[in-house]
Formats: sequence, C-alpha cells, structure tokens
Amino acid sequence: MATAAANDVLLADDPLYRELYDVRREAEAMGNLVERDMSGEIAALQARAPVHRGKLRELLGLPGHDRHVLSAGRQHYSVLSYEACEAAFRQPKLFSSRIVHHPNELGELAMGILEMDGSMHRAYRRTIQPKFIMPEALGWWRSRKVDDIVGRLVERMRGWDRAELNLDFCARIPVYTITTAIGLEGDDALVFRDAFVKSGGIANRPVEEMRAAAATVQRMLLDLIAARRAEPGDDLISFLLAARLRLKDEAVRPLTDREIMHTARLVMVAGGGTSWGQMGIALWALLGHRDQYEEGRANRALMDQAIEESLRWNPTAPLFYRMIEEDTEFHGVPMKAGEVLELGLGAANRDPTRWDRPDAYDIHRPPLTNLAFGLGTHRCLGMNVARVEISVGIGALMDAFPDMRLDPPAPPPFLPGGLEQRGISGLPVLLR
Repeated sequence: MATAAANDVLLADDPLYRELYDVRREAEAMGNLVERDMSGEIAALQARAPVHRGKLRELLGLPGHDRHVLSAGRQHYSVLSYEACEAAFRQPKLFSSRIVHHPNELGELAMGILEMDGSMHRAYRRTIQPKFIMPEALGWWRSRKVDDIVGRLVERMRGWDRAELNLDFCARIPVYTITTAIGLEGDDALVFRDAFVKSGGIANRPVEEMRAAAATVQRMLLDLIAARRAEPGDDLISFLLAARLRLKDEAVRPLTDREIMHTARLVMVAGGGTSWGQMGIALWALLGHRDQYEEGRANRALMDQAIEESLRWNPTAPLFYRMIEEDTEFHGVPMKAGEVLELGLGAANRDPTRWDRPDAYDIHRPPLTNLAFGLGTHRCLGMNVARVEISVGIGALMDAFPDMRLDPPAPPPFLPGGLEQRGISGLPVLLR
C-alpha cells in the first residue's frame, strides 16, 4: 500500500505536475519541438526507400538536434521500414546501444542496461528482470501499487463534472507507481523527476543548475540505498540489494551502491515518463473513436488489443538510436563504423507493407508485433508494468464514469513533442 504522505501528494494540485508533464514545454526546453504532424512526410520518405542517408530531422527540413552526446558530429542514417528496423534490432553486435552513453567524470555506465551490449547486458538484465515479468506485473506491481493509486485517483474525481485526464490521472499513476515501488515517499516523486529533468539534456540551462540537480538525484537514491541496507523493505531497492550479478568470467557478486543507483534512476525515469505518455495516447485514441470505446467498455477482453493498437498507432517514443560498429551495407546503403542509425519506430509501426490502412486506429486488427517497446535483447524491461498501468487505469475510468467523453468546448487534443518523444497536449473530458 502507498503511504499516507505519498497519497497526499498523489492527490494534491501541485504546480509541478503542469510543469513536468507538458510535452510541448519539455520539447521546447530540449530544443527539438515539432509543431506539426509529420506522419505524412515521413510516410513519403518511407515509400521512397527503407533507409536514407541523413538525420530524419534534416530529411524533413527541420532544425538540427542531437538527442545523445555521442551522436553529435557523426553521419546519420534514417531507418523507416518495419523490415529494416526489425533487422537492426536483431543485430545488436553490429548496431550497438552504446550511443546512449553520457560521458561522465567517473567513466560510469550511468544509463545502465540501456547502453550495454552482449554478455554484460545479458548479465545485468537477468539480475533485474525477475521483478518485471508479467506474473510480477499482475501480482506485486498491481496488488501493491497500481490498484491503490488508480482507486484513489478515481475516488478523487467522483464528484467532478469534468477533468483534464493528462494531469489529473495519466501523469500521476506511473510516477507514483514507480516511486513507491523504489521506496521513496511523499513528494519525493515530483522532486526526483524535477531534478532529473533539470540535470541534463535541456537547452539554455545553466551548467551550475544542471550539476546541482544531478547531485540531488544521486543524493536521494544513495540515501535510500543506505537506509535499505540498514533496514530492508518490500521494494525495488531492497530487491536489488539482495540480487546477485553473474558477469562472464567473474565471481558472482552483489550490485554496488552506484550500480543500484543507476539502475533505480533508469527505472524511475523510464517508468515515470513513457507510461504516462502512452496512457494519454490510448485514452485519446479510444475517446476519439467512440464506437471502439463503447466496444471496449462493453467487452473488456478487447482492451489489450486497444492498448496494443495505441502503441502501434502512436508510440510515445518513436525514434531510437544505434551506433554502427563495423563498416557495412544495410538495405543497399553503405555505412561506416562510428556512424549512427536512427530507427524510426513510429514510421515502422505504420508501414503499409505490414498493416492495411496504417494511419487508422483500429482495435480489430489481426495481432502483429509492433516496435513501440523495441525488439530483441533491448526490448523494454518495464513493458509489462506499463501495460498493466494503462489497462487498470482505463478500465477504472470506464467503470466509474460510463458516460465519459471528450469535452466539446475545450481545445481538441493533439500530439506535440519532438521526433523522439510524443505525448498528448491535454485530455479535457466530461465525466457525466
């Protein structure tokens, strides 16, 4: 169960929600804002060739932006078809995840398993993964976290005539699920996310502010790790403290405090952000297709399909990066070691050679794997938890507010953000 302090902040009208869960503001601060829907222009590029020389932003005539430090100054290639993206994911030795590394004074792999490859990645992932398999998502995560958080948010809204679901609901579930799962309490969820956002990757932010924010992130997590070493609890930090790492050609050992810190930081950032955006997109898709919303409300067996279709239709993270490790030719395009692939997962998920009417949201599509959570060895660790959060959240809203619908006088929702991250502008609804 969540603590009383956490519940108080969960339900509070904290202005940080508006600041931290505004996709347009986030993209503006990062310097990669895209104001218009680019899907048609991306589809035209996809129709010309599966792989193009150049950054996707350049090919679309947008201002330059480097998502990762290591990608700056390198030749990029844009991969847009499903077949080509799948092939890249299936060759992790050739197309490496180390591109996401953030250079730091200690030379640490601060992005954890996101930047690891090969046997190292497999060893660390095996250490963490048992807490994220589907039985745990439906058991520990749902029963101890998600049901309680969703229930309290729905109860808060029962007397309302209208709500803004992006801030009142979608933003709150993942951030408090993951924060209480880690073991933080009270307003630490928003304090942590605020510090993380300010700690790097933001344009026009003073270096001193970024360093202070990064120090706050590390202090909060290292303090929590020290507390759990002294007194273990039923949380992810305690789980990681008890875990054992089996690296190739090394003796089995526990994770160090800094390894646990980087793992917890990654889990909190990914778990508190991506699920929020995708929950909003799924709700928007259903509410904007009223017939499918009513079908899903009447037959909850359709909801898994509805969520998967939202992931295909508009994934919240539509562009991934990989470093090319050897000179190669990929789908007819010569490439050199040290250059960069941009994997257009959003484009691949609308590949007309794989899906009929790819731009349409349709919960009755034949089930086919999409790339919203990646593929292969680096497929999203937390995807099962994300699916449970979204399913429980939408189901609870359907039960509590059977007449819920988009608010006609309010500005219509749209998808702002950068090419790398998308989310709903807002989700104003009438509840009764």
